[in-house]
Amino acid sequence: MSALESAAPAIAMLAAFALIAGGVVVIRRGDNRRQGVLMLVMAIVLIGNVVIWTL
Repeated sequence: MSALESAAPAIAMLAAFALIAGGVVVIRRGDNRRQGVLMLVMAIVLIGNVVIWTL
């Protein structure tokens, strides 16, 4: 396994946590709730991908 293949799940999880935090902030602020919900959905998709990659 190359270094990038080893780092991809960790990078994806960091991105998922950032999307969750950003989505919650956007939803709470009320600026664009649809964008906040889409950010949360994208975080769930990324977490699902990491689960698949690690199995």
